Amino acid sequence: MSDNGDDTSRPDRASRLADLADWTAPEPPAGDSLDRAAPEVPETPDPGAAGTRAGVAVGGTADAADDGELAVARREFARLLGEFRRTAVLVPFDEHDSPWTADLNGVRWICAFSNEEALTRFALARGETRREWKYRRILGARLLDVMVPLLPGPGGVALDAGSDDGMLFPPVRGIVPDAVAVDLGETGNGTEGTE
Repeated sequence: MSDNGDDTSRPDRASRLADLADWTAPEPPAGDSLDRAAPEVPETPDPGAAGTRAGVAVGGTADAADDGELAVARREFARLLGEFRRTAVLVPFDEHDSPWTADLNGVRWICAFSNEEALTRFALARGETRREWKYRRILGARLLDVMVPLLPGPGGVALDAGSDDGMLFPPVRGIVPDAVAVDLGETGNGTEGTE
């Protein structure tokens, strides 16, 4: 399969994830009633809550130190976003040949994984290592610019869902196309409706 993300018509690669894992899934604690019906997606920041914007923490005061930290955080997020856009990631597909998604807080998240090991950890956490997982390699840019707009309602991408290193690319301007972005009404510096 080509890593350029443009050729999705070739046959899916099926992987028996249990063959990739050299560890076993931990047993859930006694009395744990995990909902296995939907993929676990890390908690998303509330776009309306003070202190968050596009997955990046923002300071509550306007002093020079907070402005500097905010600028550093924005540059780091922009770097991670650029890296994601240029990288082919693994997107699992369900039995209906649709990307695996999870709904959380009114947002539909396309689940994507940085490598087979991350997908394996996800399958282990869900207790679904015995089935074959069909997936395709798709460029992050294609996910954000083409596939997210096809989702019904607000959508984003959850990279390595359920892991400590997971990352969310929420439906806001600068990440997804403006036509499908959720307008937060501010730019993060307290200026309403300006850029």
